[in-house]
Amino acid sequence: MESSGTAVAENDLAGLVERTAAGDRDAFADLYDATCRRAYGLALRVTGQAATAEDVVQDAYLQVWRSAPEFARGRGSTTSWILTMVHRRAVDAVRAQSARERRERRAARLEPRWIGDVREDVERREVARSVAHCLDDLTDLQRESISLAYLDGLTYREVAERLGSPLPAVTSRIRGALRGLRNCLGGTV
Repeated sequence: MESSGTAVAENDLAGLVERTAAGDRDAFADLYDATCRRAYGLALRVTGQAATAEDVVQDAYLQVWRSAPEFARGRGSTTSWILTMVHRRAVDAVRAQSARERRERRAARLEPRWIGDVREDVERREVARSVAHCLDDLTDLQRESISLAYLDGLTYREVAERLGSPLPAVTSRIRGALRGLRNCLGGTV
């Protein structure tokens, strides 16, 4: 472990934990500076994701702050104590991510496929209802011209022949009907 290029002795780290247990924030900052690189490296190796590793290290050092009064010098090294907390949190993070992914895959398999179809059907019916309402506002000739051109697929010339009307009159009638529909539907046509 290094802090600013110099090795920190185990006794010094244990002393920092003891001072941290007494609420010394400077000691905690020094402990963090002396050990955070190894802690982050371990978390990154276990999780494989930088953001997750950062969260793991933050959580682990919060636990160090809270658990410092329980630290016992003779039971193991300070570094091992800290890295054990980091490792446990990293493993928990990986397990939680894996469980989340499994739940999402399971939910995707269980989601009824017809929900999207029903939503689309409802939207289509709503649009059809709106169009039918707006078609009622057109004159009979406009409605018939639009129907022949857009529902039956006839050209304007074929509509004119079918209705026995001059082409310019049919063109004008269809354009007027489209304008009326556009206004009635709020500009969505």
